[in-house]
Amino acid sequence: MELKNSKFPDSIPRGVYGSMADRKSSAGRGGGRELAELKNSKFPDSIPRGVYGSMADRKSSAGRGGGRELAELKNSKFPDSIPRGVYGSMADRKSSAGRGGGRELAELNIGERIEMMKFAPYFAYAKKCFLGRSAYRFDHLMNIMSTCLQIFIFWGIYRALYGGNTEVDGITLPMVATNFVLSMGLGAVFSVNDYFFPDKIHDGSIATELLRPISVPGRMIAENAGNALFNLIFRFAPALILVVLTIGISAPAGLGMFTVFLLSAMLGYGVLWVISFTVQMAAFWFVNVWSITTIKNVFVNVLSGSMIPLWFMPEWMVGVLRFTPFSSIYFTPVQIYLGQLTWQEAGLKCAVQAVWILLIYLAGDFLWKKGQKKLVVQGG
Repeated sequence: MELKNSKFPDSIPRGVYGSMADRKSSAGRGGGRELAELKNSKFPDSIPRGVYGSMADRKSSAGRGGGRELAELKNSKFPDSIPRGVYGSMADRKSSAGRGGGRELAELNIGERIEMMKFAPYFAYAKKCFLGRSAYRFDHLMNIMSTCLQIFIFWGIYRALYGGNTEVDGITLPMVATNFVLSMGLGAVFSVNDYFFPDKIHDGSIATELLRPISVPGRMIAENAGNALFNLIFRFAPALILVVLTIGISAPAGLGMFTVFLLSAMLGYGVLWVISFTVQMAAFWFVNVWSITTIKNVFVNVLSGSMIPLWFMPEWMVGVLRFTPFSSIYFTPVQIYLGQLTWQEAGLKCAVQAVWILLIYLAGDFLWKKGQKKLVVQGG
């Protein structure tokens, strides 16, 4: 009895009753006055876009007294700025431009061109590699121990070779110790993934990489830079502190030379990277590039002065190595660090490093473009 005599609320939200039949049925059970009020009620002055699901609902609502509101909705203008991504396709953007958004479309095109020039994706890849390496703490400890062990082994070998002598041909034992400490330390920092391209070409994932809106060699540089930064902080720095406290190395020739040494070390890493990049391009023509990569690593370790300082090489070999990029990787930075080069010679050596980077990269880029035309990927 109380339910029948109860009155409906003054405003009935749309959707409370499932259909018009329910409304009429409720009106027949004592809600006639409320139904009449519902029919005579006006819609609010402003109708938010999207409240009604389709144009048919809008027209129906206009027929029930909302004509003025529908006219206002039709005459309403779009906002001055349309956020990117509101419309799903270029057709939607053009359609919105036809309704007064032409200026916004031009701004979006300029924004897209600027966005393509940003380096955010490459920083993201570098950050991902850095954080990925930090997940394996036991591996960090083993790498530090491995670097220290190699340095101590070479220290013992050269100490035995020197015997009781303090120098050989003007090369002192501390100079030799500084050479292999810095060379091995930089070698630990400048780790290049020699199988970045071969692995992707072998499993076919290179096709996916080519579809990305970024440079594939640029991604390789970013990932290697992330690994290099991690190795510098968590591998080379702890090993260097331990070696300095136990063995000791020569101090830099000065603050200015040390600054040039840092520049030369980065250029040396660039030389090492472009050599690896060029050798990896052989994967487009050879199924297995392990042997080519191994030969490259042997040349780098021996001819760069990392294992054997170039001071002890025959004169004719040193003359030949001047026309190769290998001495620019490790030996040139070591010479600058020890102050064996004048300012003019140091600047010339850095210029030679930059020229080697440019020449080898041009060769690698030529093979990269040729390889893409030869590439055929089947399956997915």
